[in-house]
Amino acid sequence: MKILYGVQGTGNGHITRARAMAAEMHAAGVEVDFVFSGRPPEDYFDMAVFGDYRTFQGLSFVARDGKLDLYTTCRSANFYKLYRDICSLDTRGYDLVMTDFEPIVAWAAKRQGVTCVGFGHQYAFKYDIPRYKKNAIAQFIMSNFAPATTQLGAHWHHFGHPILPPLIHAQPLTNIADPEQVLVYLPFENSEAVLEWLEGVPNYRFKLHCKDIEPGVYGNVEVFPFGRDLFQKNLSECESVLCNAGFELNSEALQLGRRILAKPLKGQIEQHSNAIALEMLGVAKTSDVLSSDIIQDWLETSRVVQISYPNVARAVVAWLQSGNDVSVEDLCESLWKQTPNVRGIDFTLALDKSASRLPTNIKNVTA
Repeated sequence: MKILYGVQGTGNGHITRARAMAAEMHAAGVEVDFVFSGRPPEDYFDMAVFGDYRTFQGLSFVARDGKLDLYTTCRSANFYKLYRDICSLDTRGYDLVMTDFEPIVAWAAKRQGVTCVGFGHQYAFKYDIPRYKKNAIAQFIMSNFAPATTQLGAHWHHFGHPILPPLIHAQPLTNIADPEQVLVYLPFENSEAVLEWLEGVPNYRFKLHCKDIEPGVYGNVEVFPFGRDLFQKNLSECESVLCNAGFELNSEALQLGRRILAKPLKGQIEQHSNAIALEMLGVAKTSDVLSSDIIQDWLETSRVVQISYPNVARAVVAWLQSGNDVSVEDLCESLWKQTPNVRGIDFTLALDKSASRLPTNIKNVTA
């Protein structure tokens, strides 16, 4: 089986998910050609698992000081090159085309009449799930950014719909968390401001990953460069995680059992929607702004939640190899059966195959 797999390179969540899929596809004997877009080629790191991958400019967003910079985002987009890259990519020599919210592979497949499987968190938003509804234009863009014939969405709860659990990249690390240590990953914020907030909480030790402060120790804050292995080591040692409201890191934190404070990137509707879901499920604290006082209060008052999600990557690869003999609904039901309930959250999924409904224990919340 030969697959063309497009991965959105903005941020690291999509790439983290693709790492898990790459490992399971290799173990299953699946041949994969990976395509990445959304960041400069030199900004990718720890990519050996993807073999001889290709990169395109694609589309990405620009953020400044914790806010989406729409003007710079539009100004930096090269739609002519995007169109040329879509036209130049041949998707027809593969048994299957997949996209993790990557637009070039998705639109090339659509243009050439090739079936494409969309796999990732964004595809969960085709259903009536908790979401931020105050930006209709952004919702339209997200719905049409990377179209797919079959869509496999993932989320922290199914909300009564055929949605997969999160895909977690298993790491062979010992999970020994220090209650006084906090992992900090806020790549869209001003790093100097983040450092100042953290120094104002002296009773805790912070491990800050960023690219614009020289690595080293600054009082109670140790700064690290970006790097997958080192990041995973620090995640395994910190009981608390301070991050943006992206999907993948928060999923990993829930799997490990971490105290979470998530700040959504202002203007990014996916992250605002994620913040709504995290609060609604009661698995994390969220805040639209950060300060030393907010961080201190979170660390002293919030509880740790752990959710044991199953191996979604292995199940999806087996599903792909089966030729889709199993329905998406049955695939989702089987995976949520493997997810133990936690306090106040029932993960039982029993789909009405003719209509999806919210379970009685979860209310659909919008903002």
